[in-house]
Amino acid sequence: MRKLWDLLRNKIGTKNLICGILGICIAVGWMWSFTAWRVALVDKKICETQRGIADEVFRFHVLANSDSEKDQRVKLKVRDAVIAYMTSEMPGTTNQMDHAVTMDQAEQMNPGIHKNSAQATKKWAESHLNDLILVADEVLEREGMDYQADAHVTKCCFPEKKYGDMTFPQGEYEALRITLGSGKGHNWWCVLYPSLCFTNATCAVVDEDGKKELKEALSAEEYEMVTAASEFKIKWFFFGNSDKNTEEEHTKESD
Repeated sequence: MRKLWDLLRNKIGTKNLICGILGICIAVGWMWSFTAWRVALVDKKICETQRGIADEVFRFHVLANSDSEKDQRVKLKVRDAVIAYMTSEMPGTTNQMDHAVTMDQAEQMNPGIHKNSAQATKKWAESHLNDLILVADEVLEREGMDYQADAHVTKCCFPEKKYGDMTFPQGEYEALRITLGSGKGHNWWCVLYPSLCFTNATCAVVDEDGKKELKEALSAEEYEMVTAASEFKIKWFFFGNSDKNTEEEHTKESD
């Protein structure tokens, strides 16, 4: 190291060598500061976008009693039974016409709520909690379990979750939560509104109709965050909000 220092000093001079080292240190410090600033910008944008997504979706959450094989199997059976009930009863699914009046009533009681929205789905879930508990308890009784189900509409903190080829960012979301027994086991989740729970049964594969419904519910940036999270982060790291045409294109497609 000493020989290298002497060689460089003799070659370019002590003053130039020190200036060069200082220049490198300044450049490295600037790059570190720039990177930290851009990362903070991306994190802030992700948080803002997540809050927008949370306002437009309503999730479904089933917590198993434990991680035992039987409790996990029963959790899936409860999931299937509850989804079957909601498929037949919830507006916007297979019995949509039968329940249009229900949604009209919800809209009349709450003028700010649209028929097809996360808020309307939340209202429906809140008014059917007892029915959902009965459906879940029937499964538990049939399977010989010694615990019961509970259901609430609540705000839950979800980690980042992948749903087929979609990624929902970490954050708080309102959800219908069904807790089986102690609720200490691994959970299962989906999105009630838009109705992605009813896409390809319960396989968590979103088809084109489901994507279209989600795209209509979200803004262009929110939809990009869900469907192309990596590209979204890269774009915001390097370019920020330079793409002004995305929202206009999304609006035209929606029209």
